[in-house]
Amino acid sequence: MPSILPVTKGKFTSGFGLRRDPYTQKYDFHRGQDIKVRTGTPVLATADGKVVAARWDGNLGLYVKIDHGNGFRTLYGHLRRIGVEEGQLIRRGDRIGESGNTGRSTNPHLHYEVRLYRQSQNPINFF
Repeated sequence: MPSILPVTKGKFTSGFGLRRDPYTQKYDFHRGQDIKVRTGTPVLATADGKVVAARWDGNLGLYVKIDHGNGFRTLYGHLRRIGVEEGQLIRRGDRIGESGNTGRSTNPHLHYEVRLYRQSQNPINFF
């Protein structure tokens, strides 16, 4: 189960839940927690697991998704650099990439999601 912050420093910005989309100005559900950090900040796995995705997405930019077992998955988006490969086993605290400003992003930050059986959870409950 995810149990640590994915970065050692940062400021919580856009939180989980309903918010105004910075591009469309329409209200939309934000499935994660954004953490403002400098570009290049190390991003850490929040629990042991297996990397199930490490690739590009038009919205998330470069991102990593980890399956932690027992229904838990985490996602780390808008990375500048990915430091793991799909299928790789990782441990809690391992460096999986560097924060950035890729994809549909207005400034450097980490977008972090926790899902339990595909249902989005508020990441704040896992720090």
